[in-house]
Amino acid sequence: MKNLFEIDEWKVIERKFDPQRQEEAESIFSIGNGSFGQRANFEETYTGKSLQGSYVGGVYYPDKTRVGWWKNGYPEYFAKVLNSCNWIGINIYVDGDALDLATCNVKSFYRELDMQTGTLTRKFVCVLKGNKEVEVETVRFCSMANDELAAIRYTIKPLNFSANFKISPYLDGRVNNADSNYNEFFWTPDIQRIGVRKGVVSAKTKKTDFLVSNAMRFSFWEGSKILDIHPNLKEEELYIENNFEHFLEKGKTYTIKKYVSVTSSINHSHFNTVAASITNVTAAYVRGFDALHEEHCAAWKSIWENADVVITGDKAAQQAIRFNIFHLYQTYTGKNPKLNIGPKGFTGEKYGGATYWDTEAYCIPFYLKTAPSKIARQLLKYRYFQLDKAIENAEKLGFSDGAALYPMVTMNGEECHNEWEITFEEIHRNGAIAFAIYNYVRHTGDFDYVSKYGIHVLTAIARFWVQRFNWSADKNMYVMLGVTGPNEYENNINNNWYTNFLARWCIQYALECYDRLGKKGIALSALEREQWMHVSENIYFPRLEGTKIFLQQDGFMDKVMMNAADLPDSERPINQHWSWDRILRSVFIKQADVLQGIYLFEDCFSEEEIRENFNFYEPKTVHESSLSPCIHSILAARIGDHDRSYDLYLRTSRLDLDDYNNEVNEGLHITSMAGTWMSIVEGMAGVRVIDGKLSVRPMIPKKWKSYSFQIFFKEQPVHIHVSGKTMEISNLGTDELDFNVIEQKYTLTAGQKQLISIP
Repeated sequence: MKNLFEIDEWKVIERKFDPQRQEEAESIFSIGNGSFGQRANFEETYTGKSLQGSYVGGVYYPDKTRVGWWKNGYPEYFAKVLNSCNWIGINIYVDGDALDLATCNVKSFYRELDMQTGTLTRKFVCVLKGNKEVEVETVRFCSMANDELAAIRYTIKPLNFSANFKISPYLDGRVNNADSNYNEFFWTPDIQRIGVRKGVVSAKTKKTDFLVSNAMRFSFWEGSKILDIHPNLKEEELYIENNFEHFLEKGKTYTIKKYVSVTSSINHSHFNTVAASITNVTAAYVRGFDALHEEHCAAWKSIWENADVVITGDKAAQQAIRFNIFHLYQTYTGKNPKLNIGPKGFTGEKYGGATYWDTEAYCIPFYLKTAPSKIARQLLKYRYFQLDKAIENAEKLGFSDGAALYPMVTMNGEECHNEWEITFEEIHRNGAIAFAIYNYVRHTGDFDYVSKYGIHVLTAIARFWVQRFNWSADKNMYVMLGVTGPNEYENNINNNWYTNFLARWCIQYALECYDRLGKKGIALSALEREQWMHVSENIYFPRLEGTKIFLQQDGFMDKVMMNAADLPDSERPINQHWSWDRILRSVFIKQADVLQGIYLFEDCFSEEEIRENFNFYEPKTVHESSLSPCIHSILAARIGDHDRSYDLYLRTSRLDLDDYNNEVNEGLHITSMAGTWMSIVEGMAGVRVIDGKLSVRPMIPKKWKSYSFQIFFKEQPVHIHVSGKTMEISNLGTDELDFNVIEQKYTLTAGQKQLISIP
């Protein structure tokens, strides 16, 4: 482990300012509240290397596609969640010199992300011209109690001098996206107003016409006494500033309390967006920083009561799982049905902040077990309401009769990704969406969702798969040509085992749902049913003869068989050192592919099949996708390879904290963080739902003394504690709980707990 920052069970701590790591720290220490988020940029001027980032959920711009070779079916744009108004700004000048950690001497520095309370704190002492020492402490949060509100407390103390300070709280909407394809500015001015100790800047996005309003109020204090100041007002297009001068006395503390409301037309009418931000920030100003922070901390406490995983004996593992859970809930709280989960959340601009298949494959399992079912149901309905767009996407590629291809990348249901091998070939994403419906039903028992919504999605997906297969006279079976599996280091391949298996399952599950719905469901003609059954019963799957190994695709054994361990460290990650041609011809696997399928459908395979395939593919996997290590960790636990499971857990859980892939400066890997949680709950604890019942198959890593967590199963909270050779399971719900522990059956009444020996 690199240990970029100090290990603490509830905190991420940085004790030395390192300008070379500033962008990495800006990602790691990001804060958000599910509605908007902010990278850990400094409030005051910083002229060093930095990615200024303030992002608002659901607000995007269709940035015109930039590709070298246009292909029919390509979308016109790539959607970008926009870098919006910089609301944190408070510039400080001492006798005319800017307080800037890039140019002054930083004598001491401390930055802390308190994950328990969702609070970012920074303390430093810097030396300015004339040997003037200034001590600063900043505290800020994005409120989880009011997701349109943030607050900053910025405290200054001149240590060895008294002087005239100029202080300038501001809002700056003149912000560009670092990932703009043509360096285009995405905003047009709307309304801005400025007054004494207050102001508002609102702007609209070009083309999409989203309106975002940022309103601020602030107060200035000497110790515990509020001061009556009379600032100068400065206003430019998309920029407002209050600036005032005050004589700060040696040894005394002075504080700016800045309140900001961020509202958008996602939640308000265009007519009311600005008014809502002003009303909200005015109420916050009246209530005060401490009261707002207390409410915010209480909201986080409620989240942690359901979602926390407690590990004893391993601080690095404990910090890591909480870091992952923390950022997941900062990104998505389930409060707003119009929002989804971007791979970088609010921590950076890579991937455009759009929705990928990661939501269904990784995030829904997390929210299913850590929150009431309405949150996962909401994520499913997000796709249901975009079904018409998925059908349009399929029609553009030549499919018909209501077949649907959900987009690889989207903000509104339209495909907005422009890489041939992904946009047109990585079609397994359809299967992840269907599996999420099945996963939801088996965890909640809510088949009503299928009858109202899910059956329409399942039908459209099944129609796509039936049309996507073609009959091979040579094999006398149905084959699927020209696809890319989850392993993106192999493109345009034939008969990807994972895609074929998932497609067959989708068709069969849709038929199963039709049978269960009977006359209550939508009509499926006898001819179409017969066609679906014929395809699903005659699909070709490549295998390695004489073994239990499912071949990743046709021709996989033509590659030179090597292991990732054979690669020198100087050539890893290979995606940063090798040509794409060399990667595509190599045997190395970016992420779980066959093993992804075995993970999803574990009950379809024997333990010998799981073990043989794991031992074949794991050594060839370089894990250069953030989504990969968690799946391998879960399967390693399943076959009893506890050491490998633990090592892979550390890799997935500390992927960003230790910057394994040397890219954390671009933002965090939010969706893979759900996989970290899965590594413990589904891996270490072996939690499954089998035949409608909870099943647990626990193990514990050698370094851990114990671990515990709570999950929801059919709306009932269940607590599991594993220690040494025992597991205690508690039924915290109101209904009787039937469950299995390594095939042994148990029943717990409401409120009952039981201690069970682990074989």
